[in-house]
Amino acid sequence: MPETVSWDARGNWQAKGRWGTRDSAGHAFYLDHWQARLDRLRDTYQVPGASVAVLVDGDVHEFASGLLHRGTGVEATTDSIFQLGSLAKVYTASLVMQLADEGRIDLDAPVKDVLPDFVVGDPLATETITPRQLLSHRSGLTCDFTFDSGRGDDCLARYVEAARHVGLDCPPGTAVSYSSLGYNVLGRVVEVLTGQTWDDALKERLLTPLGLTGTMTLPEEALAHRVAMGHLGELGHDPDPAPAWDLMPRSAGPYGRVLATAGDVARFARMHLADGTAPDGTRLLGAASVAAMRHREADVPDKWTVSADGWGLGWTLYDWSGTPGFGHDGASIGQYGFLRVVPRAGVALVLLTNGGDARRLYEELFGELLDELAGVRMPEPFGPPEQPPAVDVAPLVGTYLREGVRITVTDRDGTAHLVYEFVDGMKDFSPPLEMDLAPVSEKVFAGPGSGAYSADWMPVVFATLSDGTDCVYIGMRAAPKTA
Repeated sequence: MPETVSWDARGNWQAKGRWGTRDSAGHAFYLDHWQARLDRLRDTYQVPGASVAVLVDGDVHEFASGLLHRGTGVEATTDSIFQLGSLAKVYTASLVMQLADEGRIDLDAPVKDVLPDFVVGDPLATETITPRQLLSHRSGLTCDFTFDSGRGDDCLARYVEAARHVGLDCPPGTAVSYSSLGYNVLGRVVEVLTGQTWDDALKERLLTPLGLTGTMTLPEEALAHRVAMGHLGELGHDPDPAPAWDLMPRSAGPYGRVLATAGDVARFARMHLADGTAPDGTRLLGAASVAAMRHREADVPDKWTVSADGWGLGWTLYDWSGTPGFGHDGASIGQYGFLRVVPRAGVALVLLTNGGDARRLYEELFGELLDELAGVRMPEPFGPPEQPPAVDVAPLVGTYLREGVRITVTDRDGTAHLVYEFVDGMKDFSPPLEMDLAPVSEKVFAGPGSGAYSADWMPVVFATLSDGTDCVYIGMRAAPKTA
């Protein structure tokens, strides 16, 4: 196989041949093979464009496929910018942990110690919610509080002020219930303690030291780059460009507004694999904080919506048949991102997409990459068994409420029937969703899928809060039973 040899600044050589790149230690990443595999899977699952980055043996390999915008025909490249959605949360978590390293915040003291004006709908919760609970989604704060507080530098302060009357999904500390609102509170904590906007703190404290020139937070910064457009449509068909590139206000930054290349996300993950140090040796996070972020703070009853087995301080935690991992998923309007890291193997995988059946593309591509590079087997896709178990649904019947959502479960001739509807301040957010549930086990059921995160089946998980209250999980949000 003909090869060309080049040397890097450290005196290591790389030989580039037909199939890929191997280094002086003999390791190889067969870029041509994985490029062809991405092209094939992207086409199969009607994903307009995708960008992938693979960190292995300390090197980041990048490849892309398809189009950034089906209307304009602009091609996806490795320097293309995608919206990361909730992947932004691990950047915010890293900023908070930096402040903990500096002794400027106590993760177990009330948030009010830093934000004296912090108020939520429950007086006791107002006094007791801690940064640790916010980081691990155990604060009880709801997820879906949307409020456009403008473009000014005071947008986060105004957002947190507007949330003062928002109710809780469940009492603090009783369960994991995914919360974007909680991460905006953390973003405001960063602002108060640094004296900077969250955007500037992220840039100065993480992006610049890591050399992440392909990462930003504001639309006007993205305009200087190739930018992916989200696409929407029925799964199984080529999607069309979304009606808008971005529907998130500036205040969404700490929970969902980081824009980046796949390669930059992999380089951010490399800092976490390097115990918090940048490539030049600069320490950005203490090793103890890096480990604390991966420590399991809570188990997750819904192990399928985002493939979570548990939650750390910011990181989603995975258990692949005894092999631990961490990462996060993210979504915005028609864009879906996935990050998976295997510390034992020093491997990180990033997939950023702009529509179509992104979930299936992720499952197949990452399943193959993790198997080959890290010896890891991903779990099978979620769904009911061929022979569903017989389950008594009577104990599950009732009404479940979380902030803005009412879930009603009835027994229809032995089949659990579910109605999911928005109420109160979110009453007109979307029409009610109604479905029969197929049993997977006594407490786990499958409903018809509803998008790229649940193409075939949506998990509906019945559980019990630590205070003994029954609840149901849909979309990683806990809704306690009220009747």
